[in-house]
Amino acid sequence: MLIRVGYDIIFEHPAPTPMIAMLYLHPSWKLAIRRGDYLLVEPSVPISEYMDRFGNRCVRLIAPAGPIRFWNDAVVEDSGQPDYQNPAAGQDEIYDLPDMTLTFLMPSRYCEVDRMVDIAWSLFSTVPKGWARVQAICDFVHHHITFDYMQARKTRTAYEVYQERVGVCRDFTHLAVTFCRCLNIPARYCTGYLGDVGVASTPEPMDFSAWFEAYLGGRWYAFDPRNHTPRIGRILMAYGHDAADVALLTSFGPSRLERFTVWTDPVGADALLPVTS
Repeated sequence: MLIRVGYDIIFEHPAPTPMIAMLYLHPSWKLAIRRGDYLLVEPSVPISEYMDRFGNRCVRLIAPAGPIRFWNDAVVEDSGQPDYQNPAAGQDEIYDLPDMTLTFLMPSRYCEVDRMVDIAWSLFSTVPKGWARVQAICDFVHHHITFDYMQARKTRTAYEVYQERVGVCRDFTHLAVTFCRCLNIPARYCTGYLGDVGVASTPEPMDFSAWFEAYLGGRWYAFDPRNHTPRIGRILMAYGHDAADVALLTSFGPSRLERFTVWTDPVGADALLPVTS
């Protein structure tokens, strides 16, 4: 199936301000792109591109004083299948894990593994290792937290989520990631597009989404404690230790968000025709 994804975002800066933008699809989706994935910046300014340590595609620029707009409109081909499920997936022993997964066992800015290890073991130590344990974590997080956009807070950590029992998708993800790491399961934070494909539409405005991937039995699997069901059309933009690694726009100075619109919708083949902003 074809899915149209994109955004229209405007920031306002009082003075020229350096920025980092992480607004492309993840390079692992390169072969699925059927149209676009070109970052438009207005006014036009010089940009330089680099890949961060996780392989996320990033750009650097200096935003002029006043408004700056970021716009993209792409079409990708998705399998149309829900997230792959493998209840038989086992948990790798730490000494068998690939080197590149070990960093996703460590504490990070929003995931206080050292502070929550006793809580995690008290909750999940009796659950069989592997897929069942990760699913139990997702079950607990989904029921423990009340979703509430009005109580979103960008500084909230996993421990604070556990205590306050309220948050948005990033908070669900931070808590689940932290529990996994406490139990020696590598887990990485993911962000990207997730539309209402195959499920009832929600009244909230479309936003970027957060979920996580757990490393089980030699590969990464997607888990989503917020939505709590396998979903169709999950399209990755970036991954890292937590939300600090995948901030889609970072301003190194005062800034104000003026517009934030995101879209992700199934489309027909006519969507492959060029689209202008």
